Order: sequence, then structure tokens, then C-alpha cells
Amino acid sequence: MIIPMARLPQRALAFALSLFVVTSATAVLAKDNKPATSPEPVDLANPLVGTAPLDKPALIGNSPPPGEPLYTGMTTPGASLPQSATEAAPANINADLGFTTGVAVAYDYRRPAMVGFTGGGSTYGARGEPMVMPVVGDWTVPPDYMTSYYDKATEKASPGYYAVDLATFHTKVELTATQWTSLMRFTFPESPRSNVVVNLRREGGDVEVVGDRMIRGVGHANRPERDADGPYFVAEFSRPFKVFGTFHAEITHKGEGLGREDVQASRRQVSGDYAGAYVTFDTKAGEQVVLRIAHGHSTAEAEQRLRAQDSDADFDRVHARARARWADLFDKVQVTGGTPKQRMLFYSTLYHSFASPRMIARKGEHYTDADGRDHVADYDHYGPVPFWDTGRNQIALLMLLEPTVVQDIMRSELDRARERGYMNTSFHGDHAVLLYDGAWRRGIDFDYAAVYEYLRKNATDTKGPRGYLDEYMKRGWISDIVPAGNPSPPYAGGKAGVATTLEYAWDDDALADVARRLGKNDDAALFQRRAGNYRNVFDPSTGFFRGRTEDGQWSSPFDPGEPYYNFMMKEGSGWSTLWLVPHDVQGLMNLLGGRDRFNAKLDAFFSTPYEAKGVCRDCTGLIGQYVQGNQPDQQAAYLYAWSGQPWKTQALVRRILADLYGSDATGYGYPGMDDQGSTSSWYVLSAMGFYPVDPSTPDYIIGSPIFDRVRMRLGNGKTFEVVARNNSARNMYIQSATLNGKAWNKPWFSHADIADGATLVLTMGPEPSTAWGTDPQDAPPSMSGAQP
Repeated sequence: MIIPMARLPQRALAFALSLFVVTSATAVLAKDNKPATSPEPVDLANPLVGTAPLDKPALIGNSPPPGEPLYTGMTTPGASLPQSATEAAPANINADLGFTTGVAVAYDYRRPAMVGFTGGGSTYGARGEPMVMPVVGDWTVPPDYMTSYYDKATEKASPGYYAVDLATFHTKVELTATQWTSLMRFTFPESPRSNVVVNLRREGGDVEVVGDRMIRGVGHANRPERDADGPYFVAEFSRPFKVFGTFHAEITHKGEGLGREDVQASRRQVSGDYAGAYVTFDTKAGEQVVLRIAHGHSTAEAEQRLRAQDSDADFDRVHARARARWADLFDKVQVTGGTPKQRMLFYSTLYHSFASPRMIARKGEHYTDADGRDHVADYDHYGPVPFWDTGRNQIALLMLLEPTVVQDIMRSELDRARERGYMNTSFHGDHAVLLYDGAWRRGIDFDYAAVYEYLRKNATDTKGPRGYLDEYMKRGWISDIVPAGNPSPPYAGGKAGVATTLEYAWDDDALADVARRLGKNDDAALFQRRAGNYRNVFDPSTGFFRGRTEDGQWSSPFDPGEPYYNFMMKEGSGWSTLWLVPHDVQGLMNLLGGRDRFNAKLDAFFSTPYEAKGVCRDCTGLIGQYVQGNQPDQQAAYLYAWSGQPWKTQALVRRILADLYGSDATGYGYPGMDDQGSTSSWYVLSAMGFYPVDPSTPDYIIGSPIFDRVRMRLGNGKTFEVVARNNSARNMYIQSATLNGKAWNKPWFSHADIADGATLVLTMGPEPSTAWGTDPQDAPPSMSGAQP
């Protein structure tokens, strides 16, 4: 189906009218109902936020596919520290038997039975090991885990802490963590058979019982990118066990269900699939056993981390320290006003915003690179950045709050590039350059000349990580094919030629800026030309970006409302992908025919019903064709700042914040996968009142803050405040603004405007202002100029 542009004005009118209607979710005034003594920010955060899906059909579309559960945020409610090296986490999904969502995930709020708890390893992606489960009475050999029902009323989560009562075993489990160790405290009932079962996962490995307090082992999964803390583990109990044994399951044996089991009492060593050990305690009611787990690249390193200075064996003391670490972070952003639920969601999403990247080694500690070589870190070393996800927003949040951490992240990525010869790309696109250009423009000191060598190599070496780069450089676009053997739609295979072309053009614009700053003018000119390549996949007959075949013809049939995973688009539809030109919004506006047509198209985007035939499990959190649950179009609501209608941005941002986060029955629902802090960072930034549409620039687009006052302590010690006067759920529209006491009519500001401290005051009202922020001269910067 091809949607003609002539139909847009009617939809645009309908959208414009509907936008001013206050939805039921936002109809209640946002009065400040805080008690006389307000809780500290750290006590407002609830890590369970993000573990549930939305539940209103209008927000979900046609997901999920048959036989799969609807996407949650796929966050974990486990205990960790900011950018922690490890995490103690609950697992109520048996990922060893399959990935029910198509993605390995360990926890879903809807699941009624607990499978076990993990204390490190690949916690993101449900591959953490070893798996640990306290079992009173009979137990079974994994992967046939002896699960326990648990009472949701007993489940508690806060930064650095998780607790739940296992009803089946009458046992309470508490989790906390240090930088390198996970602590689990089990409060048992009276029983001579209070067991703790510890096992590796499907790939297995070697496990040994040492003495009467320790289990140690090594997993054979060999995922150095995910298991940066090492495959070896040491688990130490706070008291001696009286009975022990080891086991494994032979999963290759097909004649006995999940596999043949091998269990031997008093055996100390075992190898194989699901290799593990069990230990038994004779407990009185209320007796506690604490288990500490540390990982390393050798048994010696794991044990060293277990004995490290901050790896305390006192559970309550460790919990208090973890809470204090989070409190220090949360104190950098103070909010007043809004509702209790909005404040809870704000600090909960801020918590999840620090899920990545994970720390590998603090300064002075040992770490192992991808080739297995040992190094001593001369700075805080971090794991890979998921650039396609958090590179769009979370990195900008870190630049505001923790620029020194950003420096260490950039050094970590540069060192990895030196090891491998190319810069990390992360999933799709080549977005590391967004980090470096954005940091440079925000005044963060770094050796940008050194990193440019690898950024340029990524962009020019056809043997590097940019897929189809030879085609992109030769033609200025990447062709598409319908992959053989793929169901239609949404085509899981393919080249994602349209989306890849757009993302490379975005990357090239940022790379051109880096080259320009380094005085490499020829390179700057080359990459700046390539930054306009997005125009080569725009079909003026449909008004959409559209796939092209090898011979240059437009792919047909074409329906912009149909989502694809890798055919033309990347995890999105033609509608979603249309707005993926953050570096040149004005240029996109020119393609669409100017301000009026651009606004009409945006209006249609947010109002055209989602009626896709193919099921895109990532496409949830819907407003019309807009998908908040995935990255490609998350910037779209802010684009009205370029087209002279910022009041529509203000209304949409309020609607997204209210309807697409926590609007379900649990209050924990997310619009889709958080992707290591990306969807959470969208909430944090938007709730404060601004968003970085293109994080490679120093510019922030003003939205509509839900709080009366936001006070942010910047990384340089200065304070940036956003004050919203006369603010409420109804008064969502900006009537006027001042920045540091001077009238401010631009719907955006630059980092330089706030870097030395600033106060942005917004006067809010119940009706849109068609005067504030609408002048074309006040639009945010863009690569292209407006056409006459």
C-alpha cells in the first residue's frame, strides 16, 4: 500500500485537533502530594519498574507473535552498583529451555515461580552463572530446576537490594552487591535439609567443592564480550555445610527427557553440562546463611576479588554501602513537584539508565582483553557501549552528570580499537563517532586525534565493521533484496539498506565535524558529502524512504506501515524510519516540501492507526505509527521544534511519559525493551524537560517538564535548574521562557548555554502558544538550510 501525500492534510487536521484533547491518563492535575518529610531520591527508585509490559491494547498493536509473551522492558530488579561489574539477580525464566521472547531474558514480573538467582557473569541476557537456588527438602538436577512459588507482596527491590519470600520453601532470599561480589542471604525454616544448589548453565564446565565452605568452578561458555568479569567463580558460605555432593546432566542423551542425570554424594569434582554442587545445612527457624560469589579470569583472581577491601562479608553493611553509592548518584538530580508516581518513575528510570556500560576494572586492577592477555588498568576500564541503543541518549545524560566517567568510557573504547584494529560498532550503524563528537562539542577533554584514526578506518575500510560499505561508498546508498526463505513480513533477514544508509549518513556528519576540528579539511568535505546520502533513498512519489534494488529501482510492493527487521528498514516501518535523519532535520523538511508539509506528515505519523500485517515484537508503545518501544523513531516527537510547532512536542512528550511508562496495572510497565538504559534515559531526559535529538551535537530540544523544579549538579560542579511555573498536567504548554533572567524564545539550548551553571524558567499554561519558539530563525541548527 502506498499512501499518497494528498491525503495528509485531513489526517494532519485530525491529529492537530486530537492533540489538544487531554487523555484520561493525563487528566489529573499533577499536584505535589509529598508528605512533610519527603523520602530521599534513592528511596523512591524501584528497580521493578521496567519488568512488566504495557497492558492497554491500543498501546500494544498486534504484538506479540503467537507463543511468545509481550515485551517488557527486560530490565532486571537485581542488586548492583552504578555501572557495576556484577549483579545479584533473580531469575524466574528458565532460559536454558528456550528464549520465550526471542531474546534471552531472566526475569518477567508476570512469572509466578522463581527458578533461581545469579551472581555475575552475563547478567544482561539471562546467561548469568552460576545459578543458585535455596531448596528445602527434595531438589532436582538442572535444567529441571526445583522452582518455588513466591508471594508478590513480599518482593521488594531498591537500589542495591532485592528480597523475596520463596513460599514453597518457606525461605527468604535477599540480594546485595559490591563492585565485584554478589551477596545472597538465605533465611531458612527449621529443617535438617536446607539445601543450596549451585550450577553452571547449559554449556557446562568444571565445578569443585573445597573444604566445608566453598564451591568454585569455571564455565565453558566463553563469551569474553559479555563475561568481562571472567568465567571463573568462587562461592563462599558464611558457615560450614555438613553434607555435599556434585552433579551434572548429559543433555545430549535423548532417551530421558531433558537428559541423563549424574549425582554423587560426597564427590568433590565434576565436569559436564550443568555441572554443579549441592550443600546441605541443618537449620533452626530463622537461621541465616550468606553466600558470596566473585568472578575472575582465574580462580586466583576470583578469590582475590572475594577478599578485596570493599568485598565485605557483612550483608547489612554491604547493603548500606550500596545504597549510599546510589544515593550519591541520585543526589545529583533533585526534582520537586509532579506526582508521587512521577517521582518514583523518574528515579527508577534514572536507576536503569546506569545499567551500562559495565565496569571491567578499576584503576590499578587486572583485566583480560579479548585475546586473553592480562593488563593492569591505568584508569577505570569499561565494557563495550551499546551504541545503537544508549548512544542516542544515555551517553548525553552521562556527559551532563559524569563527564569523567565518559572520559574513561572513551579511553576504554579506544583501547579496544587498538587491540582489534577497528572501533566498536554495536549491532547496527557506526555510532561510536556520536560519542566522541558529542563529548568534544561539550568540552570534555580527550585525545581526539588518536581516536580519529579508528573512526576514519571504520568509515573507509571495506574490510571493517561497516557492512556493505563498498556499496555505500560507490553508490551513496545500499540496495535491498527480499531474502530467500524468510516469511513476509517482517523479513528477519536482509541488508536493512534504507536504515543502514540513513545511519551511516548520520555517522558521517559527525565524523565530518571531528575531521574539521582536527584540520583535516579534505576528509571533512568527503564525509560531509556522504552525510547527504540519506537523500538517495527518498522516494518523492510516496514521501518516504524506500528500498532500492541492485539496478536502482524502487522496491515494490511498498507499504510504509509494514515493519521489517532487516528488509529495507531495521526493526521498524517506513513510517518509523522516515524520521531517522537527526543530523539534518531541515534537509528532511526540504525533501517533504517545507514546514507545512513536514508538520502534516508528522501529524499523520502520530495519528495514522497501526494496522501492520506482520508482527514486529519490538513495535510496542504506540501512538499512531510512533513506536516508543524501539530506538529508530524515539526522537520524532521533538522534531516540531524545527518546524515551528513546538507546542505539539510539549503535548506529545507529556502523553508519552504518562501513557507509555507505568500505565499498566502493575505500575511497572515499559513500552518495550530498555536496551541497557536507552528507553529509561528517554524518560529521565524528557521528564526534566529536554532531549538530545542528535547527541553528536551539543544541543538539547526543549519539551515539557513534568516537575516544578529540576536541579541538576553538572559534572563540573555547576548547577543547571529547570523551573516550570504554573505547572500541572493540564498546564503542559510553554507560554514564555527565560534563561538566566533573559528572554529565551528558542525551543532549544546548547550545552554552552548551561555549562557554567544556568536557570531555565518556563512559564506554563493550559493552551498552546503559537508565538513562543515558532520563528524559523529560532529553529535548532541543522546540516541544511531552509529552501526559499
